[in-house]
Amino acid sequence: MPALFIIVFVSISLVAGSAIAYLIGASAVLTFLAVGKDQFLAVLPQRLFSQLDSFAFLAMPLFILAGDLMNRGGVANALIEFSMAVFGRLKGGLGHVNVVTSVFFAGVSGSATADAAALGNSLVPEMERRGYTREYASAITGASSIIGPIIPPSSIMIFYGALMGTNVTALFAAGIVPGLLLAVMLMAMNAYFAHRDDHPGGKDLDLPRFWPSLLRAIPALMLPAIILGGTLFGIMTPAEAAAVAVLAAIVVGMGYGHLTFRGILDSLMRTAVMLGGLFILLCAISTFSYIAALEEWPQAIQHLVQGWGLGPIGYLMLINAIFLGAGMVMDVKAAVALFAPIFVPAALAMGIDPVHLAIVICFNITVGLLSPPLGSVLLILSTVVKLEYWTLIRVTLPFLVAEIALLFVLTYVPSLTLALPHALGLH
Repeated sequence: MPALFIIVFVSISLVAGSAIAYLIGASAVLTFLAVGKDQFLAVLPQRLFSQLDSFAFLAMPLFILAGDLMNRGGVANALIEFSMAVFGRLKGGLGHVNVVTSVFFAGVSGSATADAAALGNSLVPEMERRGYTREYASAITGASSIIGPIIPPSSIMIFYGALMGTNVTALFAAGIVPGLLLAVMLMAMNAYFAHRDDHPGGKDLDLPRFWPSLLRAIPALMLPAIILGGTLFGIMTPAEAAAVAVLAAIVVGMGYGHLTFRGILDSLMRTAVMLGGLFILLCAISTFSYIAALEEWPQAIQHLVQGWGLGPIGYLMLINAIFLGAGMVMDVKAAVALFAPIFVPAALAMGIDPVHLAIVICFNITVGLLSPPLGSVLLILSTVVKLEYWTLIRVTLPFLVAEIALLFVLTYVPSLTLALPHALGLH
């Protein structure tokens, strides 16, 4: 009966459009009451503050702020111009430019939605003007934006590392190869579609000159070197690298002449609003994790898995199915915070490498941004490029299938994610 009441409450709240943080928090408190653990609510505030008291969380607001400053400061335009000068003369060149720009942009923002919004506003109209269909330009933009949270710095990796106690620097190193593999795969698909559908491209196109575009892009290209070099070689912690990234974003943005003091204030306001919602969500998830620990749900899942006879690979496939489903309907960070504390302990008990597991989960849940029915990248692109939502889903489907296939390759071959952390002595 208590479980039925909670299910009904959750269903009504979802239909009413309640915020996911309030829904999770209220459901968790009702669960305390339903299972007779209400006396533990007295220590809940102390637990919430202890969960949020993590040094790794300090990097997240700074990287969010740095990404927003770079969007306003003209970094995206400089990277697009340089990518066009290098790849624009190839068959289907602007599709390659789209992917390469996402790789560069990933190294400075770490956000798929920011990437999708920036390229949707700038590159999609340019591709359409040069002869691409709006549908294909939007599809390749959405697919390539997924690179953002995989190549460091990545807010989702910072979030996961702080939540599950995994080394964030090791996660940054582990994300580089999967992100580059994703970029190579998307460029190969773009080359195939370019020849199949006769996309524009060639030496006769009017494109930016190489040296002027390189000189203009150098400040933007230095940002990933500062962030990644500082963290991977132990010069800076992720939080210190994030602070340096904010300072560099301000300097570069003002140097390009696009960032004003008003823009800096707007970025600070937007970051504060985003963090308010994020930390409310973290408090709700901590409440849920508390009752899950008291009721020993992770241990119950471990016993259930042992009863099914699943090995490490079988359990990873189960985790993939769960997180793919969650990513289709939930916010990325909410899905990680809700399901990781429940399913990760059983995986670690089976001997699955924590860094490999983290990359699989982060890659998995990021693919959910491109998955119907509520993929955030799809929703943003549909609004920005003014393309019917279900049409966008249809044209994006081949790229989504390919990204899921790459996810399974990463799941079966841990060395793809662990080679670089091992080489750098981070794992």
